[in-house]
Amino acid sequence: MLITLEGLDGSGKTTVWEVLREEFPEFVYTREPTDTWYGEAVQRSVEDDDADPVAELFLYTADHAAHLSETVRPALDDGEVVISDRYSDSRYAYQAVSIEEHVKRPLEYVRGVHQPWTRPPDATLYFDVDPETGAARSGATNKFEQAAFLSQVQQNYERLLDAEPERFVRIDASRSPEEVIDSAMDAVERLIDGRDGRASDEGAGSDE
Repeated sequence: MLITLEGLDGSGKTTVWEVLREEFPEFVYTREPTDTWYGEAVQRSVEDDDADPVAELFLYTADHAAHLSETVRPALDDGEVVISDRYSDSRYAYQAVSIEEHVKRPLEYVRGVHQPWTRPPDATLYFDVDPETGAARSGATNKFEQAAFLSQVQQNYERLLDAEPERFVRIDASRSPEEVIDSAMDAVERLIDGRDGRASDEGAGSDE
């Protein structure tokens, strides 16, 4: 099962990811951008205000493809639960804003670019916070953390939620860290219990 954590910069999802690692150490934890040289190339681009946004998109895509083949798919093939701090939805939401002056229908374009190199999440926790709060919490240290940019990113996330409401679990990230963490842990437990329940039902059916 692949569970992803998504949200604006400053939404607190990485803090939740770190707590989940402590509370559910049996799961496989990963993140994007990765710690590989692909991810390092992405980080260099993020820190460069003059980086070409289309080239940057393909750096992210390369990192995602390697992440999928080297980490995510092998773990899923072994029956593991994988929890990723950011995944393909971040690309759809963020890079679609970055390239909107270069291509028509940018969200659809980014999804099309990713299509051959991705595996959709089974569930996604979306940490919902307003752009101004996200920018203030993150410190607005790079081009992706500015409130105006995050406002457009939020609109893209809402489009993704509207398209697949059954996949997303919306978590109010404007609350205290403790409340957000508790909600996220409850959501993960429900998702895992649901998966185990489906597995039991399938097993019972096959025995008959």
